[in-house]
Amino acid sequence: EGMPQTLSSTSMFTPCGFSPHLHTSKEDEQGGLIFQDGNLTSASLDALIQHLIPTTDYYPEKAYIFTFLLSSRLFIEPHELLSRVCHKCIEQQRLDDPVLDKARIRKFGPKILQLLTEWTETFPYDFQEERMIGHLKDMIHRIAPCDEAYWKKMNQLLQTLNQKLATLSHGQEGIVKITAAVSDKLVAFKSKPPSIQREILSVCSDPYTLAQQLTHVELERLSHIGPEEFVQAFVHKDPLDGTKSCFSEQKKTSNLEAYVKWFNRLCYLVATEICMPAKKKQRAQVIEFFIDVARECFNIGNFNSLMAIISGMNMSPVSRLKKTWSKVKTAKFFILEHQMDPTGNFYNYRTALRGAAHRSLTAHSNREKIVIPFFSLLIKDIYFLNEGCANRLPNGHVNFEKFLELAKQVGEFITWKQVECPFEQDPNIIHYLHTAPVFTEDGLYLASYESESPENQTEKDRWKSLR
Repeated sequence: EGMPQTLSSTSMFTPCGFSPHLHTSKEDEQGGLIFQDGNLTSASLDALIQHLIPTTDYYPEKAYIFTFLLSSRLFIEPHELLSRVCHKCIEQQRLDDPVLDKARIRKFGPKILQLLTEWTETFPYDFQEERMIGHLKDMIHRIAPCDEAYWKKMNQLLQTLNQKLATLSHGQEGIVKITAAVSDKLVAFKSKPPSIQREILSVCSDPYTLAQQLTHVELERLSHIGPEEFVQAFVHKDPLDGTKSCFSEQKKTSNLEAYVKWFNRLCYLVATEICMPAKKKQRAQVIEFFIDVARECFNIGNFNSLMAIISGMNMSPVSRLKKTWSKVKTAKFFILEHQMDPTGNFYNYRTALRGAAHRSLTAHSNREKIVIPFFSLLIKDIYFLNEGCANRLPNGHVNFEKFLELAKQVGEFITWKQVECPFEQDPNIIHYLHTAPVFTEDGLYLASYESESPENQTEKDRWKSLR
C-alpha cells in the first residue's frame, strides 16, 4: 500500500545496554557526576548544569555542550536553563560586587562569551524568545565594564544570530506558502485532469538533472531543521516535574513535519506522473525515467528522494499496472529496491549509508560530501532510542549515557545538513516539483483503473464506488 510516513511508530524496541555495574562504580569527586571508564554516564540535573558553566580556568568540552543543550530541554526549558547558568556565573564570579575583580573577569569573560556563541550557533531557534536575549544582554552588561572588546563580541553575536533567524524564518515562510498552495491542489484532482497538465518529462527529461534538483530541495529543507526538533518530537511529561511537560506550549517541530510532508508529496508526485499518461508506452517511459532518477539519487547520496521514488512506484495504483510494467526494463529497479529493502532493519540501506557517510568524511568536494538520510527511518531510530531507555535512572539522575547516543545520531545529521548544494539550481524544475498537482489516493486508483481496467472483484467494486 501507500507509504506515507508518520512521526511515531510503536513496534518493538530494545532497551539500551546499560552496564550492570554502573551503580556500584564510585562517584567521581566531580560534584555528583558519575563516570564509567572515563565517560560521564549519569548525574543530577544540578550537577549537569554546574558542569556546563565555565570558570576562570575551566571550559566544558564541545561534545558535552552539544549533548547537554540538546537533551536538557526534556527536563528544563531553554530560557530557564540560561537563567540558571547566568545566575550561577554571577554568584561564582561575584558579578554583583560593587567593585569587580577585573583581572579575574578577563579570564572568565572570553569563556562565557564562547559558551553563549556556541549555544546561539547550534540552537538558534532557542533565541526566538525575548527572555533568552534578555539573559544574554544582562550577562554582557555585567562583564563589559572590564573590557571594551566584550561589547564588540556581543554585537557580533547578536548580529549573526539575527541574520540566522531571519534566513530560517524566511525559508520557513517559503515552505509554508508552498505547502498551502499544494494542499489545495491535492483536493482538486479526483479524476484525470484535462490534457493541459504539463508532465515531468516536458519540464526535465534528463534523469541526472532531476536528481540534482531533488537534492537541492532536500538540502534546502534540511537546512531549516533544528537539532532540538528531534528531541522535542518525543517530549513526554517529566515524571519528576509532576505538573507539566517542559514544552507545554506548541511542540516546536514544524520543520521536521514539513520535511516528512515533502517526502509524501514526492511519493504521490511519482505515482501521479506514472498513472497519468493514457498510453501504456508513455507510462513505461515515465517509470524508466524515474528508475534512472532514483539511481542518480543513490549515486549522489540522496537516500531520501531515492526512497520516496521507490515508495511512489510501489504504491498499489502503480504496482498493479502489469501491462505497463511488462514494457519496462526492470533489472535496474530491482537493484534499487534491493538497496532499500526493509529486511534486517534496512541492513542494505544502512550499509550504503555508512559508505556515503565515510565518503563524506574524506571528501574534497561538496559533491562527495552529500549524505541525505532516509529521513523517517532516522526519526524512527531516534524514537526507539528514546522509548527504549528511561530519561532518568531510578535514583532520579539524568541518564546521560542515553543522551550521548542521541547526540551522536543527531550530531551526524547536523554535519550532513550543513553541506552546500554543489549543483546549479533550476528554478523551473524546482517550482514544478513543489507545485505540480498530484492525485489523492482515490484519484490515483481512478487513473490506474482507467489505464488498465480492474482485474478482480475487489478492484471492480472499488472502481465502482470511486466513480
